[in-house]
Amino acid sequence: MINEHKKTILIVDDDMDSLDQLSLHVRNMGFEVITADNQKSAEALFNKQKPDLAIFDLMMDNPDSGFIISYKFKKKYPDVPVIIATAVTAETGMVFGLTSEEDRKWIKADMYLDKGIRPEQLQMHIHKLLKI
Repeated sequence: MINEHKKTILIVDDDMDSLDQLSLHVRNMGFEVITADNQKSAEALFNKQKPDLAIFDLMMDNPDSGFIISYKFKKKYPDVPVIIATAVTAETGMVFGLTSEEDRKWIKADMYLDKGIRPEQLQMHIHKLLKI
């Protein structure tokens, strides 16, 4: 199947190494990639362009930047899947997830992944969320 419109994925992370690595993996999967390295830039980007999927780091400008961006993004584009990818559990011991109804009410994301995910796992999750 030839895809005439490449799907666009927005990736937001303040760690440039992580942002570059994730962007490279996603581009290698055949997607267009747009990136931002902070909350303000991310909001400016998605207010100009609607991506097909978004991947947000959790801890950036503020410890909860990813949650704030995800909330604003989902308010604007409720139909676009969001993945929160973070190392917060490894760094702080705090555990987040989308396992309970309560979690899903305040965490406006479709999937929650711990950083360090292998490219093939990420591709599987992206394809599942985009239904491709």
